[in-house]
Amino acid sequence: MSKKKAKEQPKPAGQKVREFKVGDLAVYPAHGVGRINAIETKIVNGETHDFYMMKILENDMIIMIPTSNVEQVRLRDIIDKKEIPKVYEVMKQRRESPAETQTWNRRYREYMDKIKTGSLYDVAEVFRDLSLLKLTKDLSFGERKLFDTAQLLLVMELSTARNTDEQTIISEIELLLAPEKEQGSEKSDDSENIDNSDK
Repeated sequence: MSKKKAKEQPKPAGQKVREFKVGDLAVYPAHGVGRINAIETKIVNGETHDFYMMKILENDMIIMIPTSNVEQVRLRDIIDKKEIPKVYEVMKQRRESPAETQTWNRRYREYMDKIKTGSLYDVAEVFRDLSLLKLTKDLSFGERKLFDTAQLLLVMELSTARNTDEQTIISEIELLLAPEKEQGSEKSDDSENIDNSDK
């Protein structure tokens, strides 16, 4: 039966389930940074399970996550500060705007799938692509919503990892994504400062 599946699937030898403690910060895919406020034991369908009670920092939403399902739901630690320049590199990569020949429904599904992976690199790609698209057309309501979600997830995690305010991160990513002609001579100076701030 499905309710026993989590217990019946052993971890491969040598691998451990990531264990979080009360007070730890973590990232829940598509929702962002949250804090483990408690670990509670509850009876579900006659079985006893432990749950992380996670409070999302942005909106105070409480998410109940079975401690045995950490990998399945892709709950993870906040990105290491040393990884931030790599995330910025993803956003600096110049590619053509998302193909206009591709239907919006297909683009939307692909973007949502990337956001749901929980990878900040994937979220950065979505934010970059929609930022480029914004330069050539007005975003639809759905596109704007995805853009806002990607920006929120990026800014929340990067500001937490860097221990800095959100406006600083917003200013940095806006500079990274500004059209080349607007970056001008300040591009080399400011982008160098962005990368060096994390070393």
